[in-house]
Amino acid sequence: MNWTIYVIIGILSLAVGFGLGYYLRTYVVQEKHKRRQQKVEQELARAEQQARQIVLTAKDEALKIRNAAAEEIEQRRAALRLEEEHLQRRRGKLDQRQERLDQREQSLNKRQSAIDKKRNQVERLMKEQQKMLERIAGLSQEEAKEELLKTVEEKARQDVARVIRQVETEAREEADERARKIITYAIQRMASEQVAEMTVSTVPLASDDIKGRIIGRGGRNIRAFEQAAGVDVVVDDTPEAVTISCFDPVRREIARRAMERLVMDGRIHPGRIEKVIANSRKEVERIIREEGERAAYEAEVPGLHPELIKLLGRLKFRTSFGQNQHAHAIEVAKLAAMLAEELKADAKVARMAGLLHDIGKAVDFETEGTHASIGADICRRYGVSEAVVHCIESHHHEVEQNSIEAIIVEAADAISGARPGARRESLDLYLKRIQSLEKIANSFKGVAESYAIQAGREIRIIVRPKEIDDLGTIQLSRDIARKIEEGMEYPGQIKVTVIREVRAEEVAK
Repeated sequence: MNWTIYVIIGILSLAVGFGLGYYLRTYVVQEKHKRRQQKVEQELARAEQQARQIVLTAKDEALKIRNAAAEEIEQRRAALRLEEEHLQRRRGKLDQRQERLDQREQSLNKRQSAIDKKRNQVERLMKEQQKMLERIAGLSQEEAKEELLKTVEEKARQDVARVIRQVETEAREEADERARKIITYAIQRMASEQVAEMTVSTVPLASDDIKGRIIGRGGRNIRAFEQAAGVDVVVDDTPEAVTISCFDPVRREIARRAMERLVMDGRIHPGRIEKVIANSRKEVERIIREEGERAAYEAEVPGLHPELIKLLGRLKFRTSFGQNQHAHAIEVAKLAAMLAEELKADAKVARMAGLLHDIGKAVDFETEGTHASIGADICRRYGVSEAVVHCIESHHHEVEQNSIEAIIVEAADAISGARPGARRESLDLYLKRIQSLEKIANSFKGVAESYAIQAGREIRIIVRPKEIDDLGTIQLSRDIARKIEEGMEYPGQIKVTVIREVRAEEVAK
């Protein structure tokens, strides 16, 4: 009995629990559905509110656009009205102008009619006069024309022949003068400073004790220097100096700079020698490049090949009769351009040819041939125009000149080298002129001593006061100057100074 009750109670409890669970589950589901429904309604309300806001914003924007469009349309209408008024005024003016033109055309037509009538009358009268003249002269119009042409032609030939003779005479008279003027103008326009330079191959020393360090133990230092620099070093009895000798001016310059640094530093040994020579070589190469670029810049010749720039820079260390070839090349370029401008030739070709005309001298000591042919081959190899190459190879007449620019370059080269002080004469010619001057002065009676000074530009003569008086000194100076003019060839002028000095001596006892 008790067990049955427990069973019934359990079944009832289970039924009650199941019912409560179902009710709770249903309740929970309904609550979730309600919350979802509320959330959806809220989202819908929010969306509707946003939609209304967007619609309002769009309406505002549309209203603004419509107002702006209306305002722009109104402005355009106003502009069109102004334009239309302007066109109306112009149309009225054009109509008035057209009326005036029509009136003028009518007036011109009337005048043209009157002119045509007068022209017909004149032609009729001319024909009548022509017939009358033909009848009087007994010649037709064609015959009279031929006769007149023959007379005019003969007279014109005489006039032309006279003018030609006159022009030829004037040309012969003025050709030399004009050529001198052109060259003078070019030289005046150039007006550059002229400095004669000589490649220095002597290195001064502070004392003769340094010579021992230069030679080194057993001559190792001097041998290392000569091998590294490619030069000959002469250490002789010349006080406080050593001489560097080499046919290549660039190598000589490298060696000179290296020797000066070694002497200044005092540390002279094979390792140091090689390092200093290498640094000097780099420095000289930099100088060569800079000097080549400077030459092209000063001569106003752009676009040269880098190798030609280097060769131009090497001319900085090359001299000819004491004239620096780097400065000479720049000067010839400027002179040639000025002469070409005066003669209406190609100044660009003349300028470049003048700058490059002696470029063969940069390598003539290591290549067979003349510097003109060597320079022409080098320039042709690096793309220089044939007109410029021809000027280079013909400036010493090794090739026949066939252009005016070639003749101009030759003239500019001669002007640059022939001016007083531009080039140094050789030692033999210099000594010969000095000796001739003193010999001429000593040949006159009464001359005690004579001295040629200022490189032969002046001669001073001391006379015996007992043999020549004051007036005789004046006559003697004139006679010596005249004999120098007749018997010597010299550049510039030579000043003759005669000195007469009277000395009175007495001994006080």
